[in-house]
Amino acid sequence: MDSQRWRECWNLAPGITYLNHGSFGPPPRPVREARRAWQDELDSQPVQFFTRRLEPAWFAARGALASFVGTHEQQLVFVANATEAMNVVASSFPLGPHDEVVLTDHEYGAVERIWRRAAQLAGAQEPRICRLPVPFSDPGLVVDAVFRAVNRHTRLIVLSHITSPTAVILPVRDVCAEARRRGIAVCVDGPHAPAQVPLEIDRLGCDFYCASCHKWLSAPFGSGFLYVAPEHQAAVQPLVLSWGRLAPQQVDCWSDEFVWSGTQDPSAFLAVPAAIAFLQSIGVERFRRETHELARYARQRLLELAAGEPLVPDSAGWYGSMAHVPLPDGDAAALQDRLWSDYAIEVPIIRWQERRWIRVSCHLYNVRDDIDRLVVALDRLLQDE
Repeated sequence: MDSQRWRECWNLAPGITYLNHGSFGPPPRPVREARRAWQDELDSQPVQFFTRRLEPAWFAARGALASFVGTHEQQLVFVANATEAMNVVASSFPLGPHDEVVLTDHEYGAVERIWRRAAQLAGAQEPRICRLPVPFSDPGLVVDAVFRAVNRHTRLIVLSHITSPTAVILPVRDVCAEARRRGIAVCVDGPHAPAQVPLEIDRLGCDFYCASCHKWLSAPFGSGFLYVAPEHQAAVQPLVLSWGRLAPQQVDCWSDEFVWSGTQDPSAFLAVPAAIAFLQSIGVERFRRETHELARYARQRLLELAAGEPLVPDSAGWYGSMAHVPLPDGDAAALQDRLWSDYAIEVPIIRWQERRWIRVSCHLYNVRDDIDRLVVALDRLLQDE
């Protein structure tokens, strides 16, 4: 499949430049068709679908996803997104009055909120925020910074595989190895990782992994997953308790509780194999290589307007399909709104660490002209400020 045919698989609105796949990644045509086929089957005979078709299809879809992310299917369950997965972990992980959770200062804001509430409900200590050394230069310095924040009360480390506000690939495998040596659990927040970087969860050595499939994998909105290591599975419960398995089936293991949580549309989960097949038809390594090269081009062009240097070296080991560059100071929300209202360009302008940044996502439907259009528009708007 050539580049033009890739782009034609997406149904983006005419006239827009969409550079925000990392926030909300729309699915390509084969995935939309698969989701619609499942919805049509559900709507045409709901009893047949729910009582005879759903469970085999759910388990088959989970098996395909488990193979793609490098784990055994019994360690994995579908959830709506990484946020739901993180809430499941927070509601299940035992915290005592003196226990502490460590997060980094690059974490997604909602993740910090989740763990602040979990600590409050458990009567535990406030989460400790570890400040990572920037600019990044050596993965070992990141690991050292995380464990300088650890103390005898630390029970859990929560960190992103790829950070949301800063688009940095963190050395999660090294953190997991050191945490396991110290007897500390690790929960990886990984919504940006599936497809964007090679993912073999079993080799990471983490205790929990939370992810969304609607980002770089381009599965439907409402498809995500939670991985739980065997030693924690007995304590994990869904946020909504229902039958787990429809009678006459019995709940035999932790993951069964997530199969049936009430009457809802599961088509997003069942279309995940179509998203995997679409990406594999292109070539996963080709996808990563081409989107990284476009992100690299975006980074180079945006540095013409930047107020300083990026946080990471120019290396695929530190960033993948997203370019992240500092901008001159100003109103981030207003600039993002002007890019959209004046130029029909959708791209996030982020306020982080008291500075303004731009994060450009590059997917298969993007081309260099999209980046050039952004740079021209941004240059004009910055001059107007």
